[in-house]
Amino acid sequence: MDALAAETKTELTRLRLRLRGAVQGVGFRPFAYGLATRYGLGGFVRNDASGVTLEIEGAETEAFVAALRRELPPLARLDSVEIERVSPRGQCDFTIQATRSGVARTRIPADAATCDKCLDDLFDPASRFHLYPFVNCTHCGPRYTLTQRLPYDRAQTSMARFPLCADCTRDYADPANRRFHAEPIACPTCGPRLSHQPEEIVAALCAGKIVALKGIGGFHLLCDAKNAEAVARLRTRKNREAKPFAIMVANAASVALFGRPSAAERALLSTPAHPIVLVESRGNLPAAVAPDMARLGVMLAYAPVHHLLFHAAGGARDAAQDFALVATSANPGGAPLITDNDEAREKLAAIADLIVTHDRDIVVRADDSVMQIVDCAPAFLRRARGFVPEPIDLGVDGPSVLACGGHLKATLTLTRGREAFVCQHIGDLSDAETYRFYRESAAHLLRLLDVKPEAVACDLHPDYLSTRFAEESGAPVLRFQHHAAHVAAVGAEHGLGGALFGAALDGHGLGDDGANWGGEALRLDGQGGFARVGHLAPLALLGGDRAAREPLRMGIAAFAALGRLDEAAGFFAAWPEAAQLVRLASRGAPVTTSAGRLFDAASALLGFARRQDFEGQAAMRLEALVRAPRALEGGFILRDGTVDFAPLLTHLIDARPSPREGAELLHGTLIAGFAAWLAALTRPGEAIALGGGCLMNRVLAEGLAVALRERGFAPLLARKLPPNDGGLSLGQAVLARAVIASQRIRPLAGPMTGSAKQSTLRLATKVDCFVAVAPRNDGAGERERG
Repeated sequence: MDALAAETKTELTRLRLRLRGAVQGVGFRPFAYGLATRYGLGGFVRNDASGVTLEIEGAETEAFVAALRRELPPLARLDSVEIERVSPRGQCDFTIQATRSGVARTRIPADAATCDKCLDDLFDPASRFHLYPFVNCTHCGPRYTLTQRLPYDRAQTSMARFPLCADCTRDYADPANRRFHAEPIACPTCGPRLSHQPEEIVAALCAGKIVALKGIGGFHLLCDAKNAEAVARLRTRKNREAKPFAIMVANAASVALFGRPSAAERALLSTPAHPIVLVESRGNLPAAVAPDMARLGVMLAYAPVHHLLFHAAGGARDAAQDFALVATSANPGGAPLITDNDEAREKLAAIADLIVTHDRDIVVRADDSVMQIVDCAPAFLRRARGFVPEPIDLGVDGPSVLACGGHLKATLTLTRGREAFVCQHIGDLSDAETYRFYRESAAHLLRLLDVKPEAVACDLHPDYLSTRFAEESGAPVLRFQHHAAHVAAVGAEHGLGGALFGAALDGHGLGDDGANWGGEALRLDGQGGFARVGHLAPLALLGGDRAAREPLRMGIAAFAALGRLDEAAGFFAAWPEAAQLVRLASRGAPVTTSAGRLFDAASALLGFARRQDFEGQAAMRLEALVRAPRALEGGFILRDGTVDFAPLLTHLIDARPSPREGAELLHGTLIAGFAAWLAALTRPGEAIALGGGCLMNRVLAEGLAVALRERGFAPLLARKLPPNDGGLSLGQAVLARAVIASQRIRPLAGPMTGSAKQSTLRLATKVDCFVAVAPRNDGAGERERG
């Protein structure tokens, strides 16, 4: 019997339980009411500013507590349970009390896919929710995307404008009903309405048309995934030449028609978040759905309207259905996801043949989350709908910090107590509308959590708009090296906020010496500082940002690094610009230690030298070719903390392997080289945090994790956030809290000016502090493209 059971085992007791975690807006109070009724207990349950407080009295308190922990509602999660014995009152009835006011320390649940019971209602002709596209209950439906502020109740959501009818009022007030205090509750009598009937939408899709459909976190662009002409037309209209599309299918049984999901992937698809999950493709859809990719992004229908589309297409609820939809975010030109009806009519008219709206406003836009299984566990490629705003537990209380992230795949993190709240994926801040969305997201986080940050953390790079946002905030500013933040983020996920060794295999980040970094072995000191203990051998960065978009430039840089620049023009004879780039390289150029640019160099040597249509395309094509990675004997050199893959590059030039053979040698040799490099820089048995954009590559991440474990180390991969810049803000927040806690320096307020731009401030130890650093005018303006 555990301590909690021992505490509650008595004939007649009254206990007070204080519950913290995801316990509001998830059906917890009616759940507690039902348990108390089951065990014949008196008492009460109520929401308060910190979570839920309940008292139970009777002979079966032990059974109640055990059942509470065992049978939580689907969306509930307990972070802590405090229990104390109080004096019995002779209370026999159990009541749900009104919420206690106070400063809200609780949180809003994430949006959840339609539950099975609501699907029963949706397709039951006798139900008042029959075929209603907005059916929901306390176990499912929108939460975060329709909430304006805490406390989470109907008046604070976009459902406030829909007064409840008599039937919904009854359900809302009935503790025995699963819609008790379901804030988005609605029905055909009193709730939102869809602008077009599902049958009309499906008819358009089957006719090869493109449909813009308003959903939970924004508009999707839909087309028939089996119609090659429709898919090609969507690519042309959206100006998305090659970046893979995801597909939506009716149900779990339908996934196997288009992919070969593993058991872990099937389980991940069916979680309440219903994310997009990468699975092995069967290759039976038009090539334009996911060009040159071996895997396919698949998601299950997650909103009632989605289920109604598949129903209208003639499918049975749980049977496999070959009707599949391309479902991509409606964000033309890389702008933020469209959420507003009028904006959709204006901006999507040239893309969609049919625009389907509804009158429930979306307060917070959220793209679909994208995940994969890496090293036998889920990992994020993009974290948004279904997971935001669930916090990450930092283990200890600390100062409140707003961390501003990077420039690409931007996110923000706001800490409160021991929790870190990371906002949804925002995107590339170069786009003016995306930057406006970024600022709105910061304001929304601050309003929701009702905290005033003691400091604002940002990247070292002075040209990132996230850095400028931090400088304009008016709060003290702490600046952190990009890759130190990557390592800190992974450590924080695993509860390691102190000293930590790790590697950042990335595209680009400004080093504290002003140079271009991207393949770094770092040791964090637990007080906000770090030491750079190793890095990749440098390659020339021909043209700054352009080298990240044009692999040909990095291919020529590989020849330069090998002392064979005079051979480069002949090797790349099919590319007229090669000769000019060779002349540019001969005059010298800034260098980079980037792992991402190493992938680009190898891509060019293997025949993929053309300009990339989207970030990471070249590396993704190589990953897709790999069946079994294998290391080239002698393919790397270790010297003085540096790992040099010159022998591998030499082999790719001289042996001219096929793209598949070259991709397998590249991945296998990188895995072996990185593992040997990291093992040489640390102590046996030590944990090694692995972060950076290159860890999005499943072959590399899995292979490196396995290789390190075989050597006796404990590799740590990103699990709660993406390893790329989507997790950067968390690392910045962790480092900032460490600096403030150490009290070794005072935060600098405002932008870098005067003498602050001329020197690197240092901590009391020999470890560099990255609070302010002088950037060099040597191409370091490149932004991450890992």
